[in-house]
Amino acid sequence: MDRPFDPLFILAVLPRLLAYLPVTLGITAASAAAGSLAGLGVAALRLSRFRVLRAPASLYVGLLRSTPPIILLFVVYYGLPAFLEGAFGPGAQLWPRSVFVLIALSLLFSASVAEVFRSAWLSVDRGQYEAALSAGLSPFQARSRIVLPQAAVSALPNFGNALIALMKEGALAYAVGLIDMMGQGILVVARNYGARSLETYVALSLVYWALTIALERLFRLWERRLSRGRRELAR
Repeated sequence: MDRPFDPLFILAVLPRLLAYLPVTLGITAASAAAGSLAGLGVAALRLSRFRVLRAPASLYVGLLRSTPPIILLFVVYYGLPAFLEGAFGPGAQLWPRSVFVLIALSLLFSASVAEVFRSAWLSVDRGQYEAALSAGLSPFQARSRIVLPQAAVSALPNFGNALIALMKEGALAYAVGLIDMMGQGILVVARNYGARSLETYVALSLVYWALTIALERLFRLWERRLSRGRRELAR
């Protein structure tokens, strides 16, 4: 017989889920950092004048953006150890599950933010760069002082959206046995033999909802501060 919905169970299970919040945030932060560095490199290749550099970067972005996150996670988790074992001998099977999750999410994030960085860079009027050169700035100074600050403001909203998507996609880590908030929620449901599953998933939804709102407000505040100088110049 089904049990009636119990809102109090949501409050009871929240501390058990929040105990694994550092794992969820750690995976998200580490993947975002690694993916951002890789994304910058890919974006630079995509902006290159040379087709031999642009073509593989475009292929990289296209392949990863068209691969479902769960499939990429399984390919990395099962495929990387097999590849490394064939090339260098056994050993990768002993790596923590978090390593494979970080690799998969970093690859996924790098493809997304590469397009964010590229489009933000292209959004800055080329004339401003040329004007900076004519004013006596070096190409490096023109890019770092004129183009980069404006591109950062343009990239921030989409970067924030990509980060929020990454955090939610990280919930798939339970599929390879990593216990984060989602994994703990699955364990709670299993220990209750499937009972209280609705309450558990509602509790998880509330946590992710709160995290998403916090990130949105943080990026909105950051964008407002970076845009302050631009607004003052426009007056």
